[in-house]
Amino acid sequence: MEISHKRTRARFEWQLLAISYALAVFGVINIAIASFDPDKGTNLSILNYVVNSTSASWQSIFMLASLVVVFIVIAIPMDFYKARARLFYWAVLILLLVTLAAATAVSGINAWLKVGWGRTIQPCEFAKLSILLMLARELSESEKPMGTVREFIRISMLFGVPALVTLAQGETGTVIVMGFMFMVMIYFSGVDIRIFLFLVFAVLLAVGAFFGYALLSQSTDYRVLRILSFLDPQKYYNSAGYQILYSQMAIGSGQLRGIGMFVVGSISQLDFVPEDHTDFIFSSLGEAFGFIGCTMVVIAYLYMLLRMLYLARYTQDRYGQLIIVGVMAMFFLHFFENIAMCVGLMPITGIPLPFISYGGSNFMTNIIAVSLVVNVVKSRTNATRVIFQEPLRKRKRHRRLRRQEA
Repeated sequence: MEISHKRTRARFEWQLLAISYALAVFGVINIAIASFDPDKGTNLSILNYVVNSTSASWQSIFMLASLVVVFIVIAIPMDFYKARARLFYWAVLILLLVTLAAATAVSGINAWLKVGWGRTIQPCEFAKLSILLMLARELSESEKPMGTVREFIRISMLFGVPALVTLAQGETGTVIVMGFMFMVMIYFSGVDIRIFLFLVFAVLLAVGAFFGYALLSQSTDYRVLRILSFLDPQKYYNSAGYQILYSQMAIGSGQLRGIGMFVVGSISQLDFVPEDHTDFIFSSLGEAFGFIGCTMVVIAYLYMLLRMLYLARYTQDRYGQLIIVGVMAMFFLHFFENIAMCVGLMPITGIPLPFISYGGSNFMTNIIAVSLVVNVVKSRTNATRVIFQEPLRKRKRHRRLRRQEA
C-alpha cells in the first residue's frame, strides 16, 4: 500500500528526545531520593541532594555525556548502520564472551566488565542494539523471511548465540528482552504465520518447563527462588520474597500524592528495599510521589510507545521500520516488566526502568535506541508502505489464491 501524506515527511523527531530527557532528569531526582543520606544534610536544594549522592551524580554525568552520543548517532546516515551491522554484532558478541570469561560474579551474575577508574560496563545491554540492527538488516532484505530451513536457523542464531552467552552470565531478564524483540520483529517482517506460531509454542513450552522445574525442584538457584517468591512471597519473606513485599509496602505508603522527597525515616531512606536506586526504583518513586506520580510516569511511557508505533506506520524504508519496531518492543517489555515486578504482578527479573533506574550502560543503550528512531524519521521519504497492515494482507491474499486454486 503506497500513500503520500504530510505525516510521512522527513523531520526531526524532537518529541521522543524531549520526553526521554524529561524522564532522565526525573530519574536523577529519584536516584537521589533512593540513596538519600540524612547525615550529609537535610533541607537542602535538589541540586545539593543530587551532588551528595554518588549514584545520582554519576547518572547526571551519563545524561550530560549522552548529548554527544545522541548528536553522533543522529548525524551518521542510516546506510552506515545497515552496512556495518555485522561488524557491530560480532564486536559486541566478542565483548560478551570476554565478559563471561573475565568478569567477577556478583550475586551469581558476571555481566559487568571493569574498564578502569572504578567503573564497569555491561555489554549485554549493548547486545540488544546489536541484535536489533542485525535482525533489521537480515529481515528487511528478504521478501519471505525465514522461508527456508537454512534461513530459519541462520536468523534464529542471530538472536540465539548472544542470548545464550548472556544467559550464561546470569542475565535472564536481558535474555527475555532480547527474545521479545526477536518475536515482535519477525512478526512484523512478514514471516509465515506458521513459523511464528511454532516459535510462540516453543517459547511457551520453555517457560512452562522452567515454571514446572521451579515448583518441583529443591534448587536454591536465585532464578528458581524468584519464581517461587512470586507465587508466594510471604513464604519466602526472609529471602527472595523480602524485596517484593517491601516494594509493595513502599509504593502503598505513597498513597495518592506521596510522602514527599528526601523524607527521613522513609522506607527508601532506611534501605528496606534492596536495589531501590536501580531495578526497584519504581518503589522509591511510588513512595515519594504516590499514585499521581506513578500514573504520570506510566502515561509518559505509553506516549513513547504510541509515538513509535505512529512513526513506524508512516515510514517507507523497511529497514528503518523494523528498527523502530524493535526499539518499541524493547521499551515495552522494560516498562511493563519493571513496573509489574515492583508491584508483585510479575516475577523479579532484574530489568531496569528505562531512563529512571541508575546505570550507565542501560541509559546509553536506551538513548542510542531513541536516537536511532530519530535518525530513521529524519532520513525517510514521503511515500510509505504500511507494514503493520502488510503481513495480514499477504496472508489473506494467499488464502484467497489457495481457495481459487482448489
